[in-house]
Amino acid sequence: MADLDGEALRTVLRRFATGVAVVTTWDGEHPWGTTVNSFSSVSLRPPLVLVAFDRDRRIVPALERSGRYAVNILGEEHQALSDCFAGGPAPGRDRSARANGRAELCGSAWHRGTTGLPLLSDAIATLECTVVDVHPAGDHDLYIARVDAAVAGGEPMPLLYYSGRYLRIERASSHELEGKPEV
Repeated sequence: MADLDGEALRTVLRRFATGVAVVTTWDGEHPWGTTVNSFSSVSLRPPLVLVAFDRDRRIVPALERSGRYAVNILGEEHQALSDCFAGGPAPGRDRSARANGRAELCGSAWHRGTTGLPLLSDAIATLECTVVDVHPAGDHDLYIARVDAAVAGGEPMPLLYYSGRYLRIERASSHELEGKPEV
């Protein structure tokens, strides 16, 4: 079987809408974060989640040193934060002011969570996690972590990513699930 072209695979995977989150951790004494859409629930008992990172991502050494990360789920009004944590300009700055501000959490208000991890104050939900296993998977590593603390408030609309663009739910309708919810 011939190798699948990476761009062809990317085109197909862009048809799967995902939520957008910022993973934060400590880089020595400084908080650090990066945008992800490769976040998933793994298990409810025990409570486990995973994030996948290319081994060349700048957050990886800090994540390996700390052994902990927080997942900050973004609401639909947080596109500028998502862009900043993905390497774009910090919110409110012109494009020439490239964001080494990610090290300072893109100028976003933040606080220490119950386990001490840096949490974005505007996130619509947060998880504080301790890495329990790392699995190599191609050019990425999967960081499976136990959820130590979880907070969600209200029912805000999430920021979604679809086909290389942000997607908002404002035109969607909501329907009750008729089958058994799967996590």
